[in-house]
Amino acid sequence: MNDFDWNRTLREQWEFHWDHQLRARLDGLTDDEYFWSPVPDAWSVRPRGTSTAPAQGGSGDFTIDFAFPQPVPPPFTTIAWRLGHVIVGVLAMRNAAHFGAPEASYETWDYAGDATTALEQLETQLDRWTAGVRALDEAGLRAPVGDKEPFPEAPMADLVLHIQRELIHHLSEVCLLRDLHLHRNGTTR
Repeated sequence: MNDFDWNRTLREQWEFHWDHQLRARLDGLTDDEYFWSPVPDAWSVRPRGTSTAPAQGGSGDFTIDFAFPQPVPPPFTTIAWRLGHVIVGVLAMRNAAHFGAPEASYETWDYAGDATTALEQLETQLDRWTAGVRALDEAGLRAPVGDKEPFPEAPMADLVLHIQRELIHHLSEVCLLRDLHLHRNGTTR
């Protein structure tokens, strides 16, 4: 069993989904789709100073809505919010914690004010994440993630699987929101 490539097996879960189910579905994302809110009071990414959410994060011209503790039930979120969450909370913060990328947080991120920039940020963070995971050998996959994660004794392989589930989950939601946006008036892309 020493010839079994655990790294490849773990990566294939995400890479197959990205290459064959998600990437093409994000092509052509418009600003209208990016900011579209199908319900009132949805959390989103907004121009600085325009949010009514209890808290906003971000260092640039756009901020992301949030609250601590999170309201129950949680607010509906737009594609912009979901991409911001994936880019920063799922990827950039983990890239910084584990793969030498610059520090990142919800509070300090320069959130994208348009769909094209958000997809560029997503691709950059995905490339960093994939390269970091690709570089892990079996010992690296077994090593504890450390105190930068909620479960410091968990092996890195557990974090890889968790992040990949988050990516699949949230980016599939983005695709569904695109479908809803497209079909709300019986139009086609």
